[in-house]
Amino acid sequence: MSSADRWLLPDGMDEVLPPRARQIENLRRKLLDLFHSWGYELVLPPKVEFLESLLVGAGHDLGLQTFKVTDQLSGRMMGVSADVTPQVARMDAHSMHSEGTARFCYSAEIVRTQLDNLLGSRSPIQLGAELFGQNGVDSDLEILCLMLDSLLLAGAENLCLDLGHVGIYRALLTDSNLPEEAEYQLFGILQQKRLDELDAFLAPWEDQAAIQLIKALSQLNGGTEVLALAQQMLTNAPAVVQEALTALQQLVSALTEQYPDLNIYLDLSELRGFHYHTGIVFAAYVPSLGQALAKGGRYDEIGKVFGRARPATGFSTDLKALVSLQQTQQAKAPFIAPAAILRDKAGRALLKDLRAKGERVILQAAETTLSSASGQKITHKNDQWVIAE
Repeated sequence: MSSADRWLLPDGMDEVLPPRARQIENLRRKLLDLFHSWGYELVLPPKVEFLESLLVGAGHDLGLQTFKVTDQLSGRMMGVSADVTPQVARMDAHSMHSEGTARFCYSAEIVRTQLDNLLGSRSPIQLGAELFGQNGVDSDLEILCLMLDSLLLAGAENLCLDLGHVGIYRALLTDSNLPEEAEYQLFGILQQKRLDELDAFLAPWEDQAAIQLIKALSQLNGGTEVLALAQQMLTNAPAVVQEALTALQQLVSALTEQYPDLNIYLDLSELRGFHYHTGIVFAAYVPSLGQALAKGGRYDEIGKVFGRARPATGFSTDLKALVSLQQTQQAKAPFIAPAAILRDKAGRALLKDLRAKGERVILQAAETTLSSASGQKITHKNDQWVIAE
């Protein structure tokens, strides 16, 4: 590598410079305070864990996204965290031993081997909230409201919520007699929205009622009117499907009332996180950003591999993406004081008073010049430290 290229960063790894770094930190504090006001307790997961703990039950995709290293102390394989949610699930199952409802929140920089999308980062700052020990619509609604309040606090406008329920497809697939390889291929067709291939692919099994319902499911996407259509088209579906539709209807009604400006899009064949989620799945978007601003869903089985399967739901977002919604704000000009002020008791008292009021004071040695020396000057005049007019 030439000397001119020594400072290049790997693709997808980005550094954060002033003043954006300060904006990210300010937003992090505000959001964690919001989570705290809802009763969510902050946890700090480790950057690296043993691989079997980090990936177990988390799905194949996360395994591909995880950097793997060898622990020099034990010789075991370790992974660098690529998603905090499994770590929080381990904490709930193994470390906390709480029998009732548990609410956790976190903010951590994670590292991934690949970009999620062309606009994403391989080193996002993942911030999120997880709710354990509660099932049903009320807990799903709590997480959705907390996510939406977080995005609004961050300055998001014209929010669109993409809402689905993987339990519907899961129930219909269970009722079908598709071979395992066909299930895998069908999943790919639906996940990639290659719907023009669906009829031809399912033709050998089209006499099954469940297959006809799966084909109907692929057409059920759009505004909130989709739910009424789904009730008609999926009348003969298993009871668990009816329960899922009822839950979606209750969520949509509550969200529409509480967030009248929210655009809700329903996609009943959305399979994001199918091997991970067990119930509702959701993602929030804004027109100005070509990727999901936040996403989440229900994942009741994640704690099972740790010996404690509990109801669980949550969401996460990337602080770097959130801050991109805000205009870069220049910091208020600091006070500039000679470094010699530290030698004087009265001078130190003045510094302490200014900083206690939230002001920034930069000390300037006599032989140096600060690039930001455009602030108000503090000078020593008539045996007193004064702020120059």
